[in-house]
Parts: sequence; C-alpha cells; structure tokens
Amino acid sequence: MKRWPVQDAKARFSQLLEECLKEGPQIVTKRGAEAAVLVPVGEWRRLQRSAQPSLKRLLLDATPRAELPVPERGRLRRRRPSELT
Repeated sequence: MKRWPVQDAKARFSQLLEECLKEGPQIVTKRGAEAAVLVPVGEWRRLQRSAQPSLKRLLLDATPRAELPVPERGRLRRRRPSELT
C-alpha cells in the first residue's frame, strides 16, 4: 500500500483514485500519522459483508450476545388452587 500525505492526495486525487483501482488500497496520512484508506468499492462491500454476522450465525453462535436477568427459583410462594377463586 502506498502512503499519500494529505496535501498530495488533495492535489492529485485523480492519480490517487487510479492507483487505488489498479493496485488496491491507498493510505492517506495527516501530519505523518495514518488517517484514512481509499479502497475500491468492490473490496469495501466485501469487507462490509464479512464484518456483519448473518442472523443465522448469530442464532447458532454458542456465546451469548447479552446477559439476560434470570430470577432466582424457589423464592416465590405458590398459591393453592382454592385461593384463586
């Protein structure tokens, strides 16, 4: 991946886009630190699909996604049927 300072990326955006389409992702730096990545739209869509688990995968996953409060058992007293009427 080639690195582009933000000033060069702004001044030569067409070239940045062409290199992205030919060579793949391009990194844009700001003050020497990585700030953004320009990727082809096909790769972006592939990454989006792989990042979001499907409903089937969520339902079949062994690990819980959240903790559900479960009341303690045996704490409450049950009423007899005669008390209901």
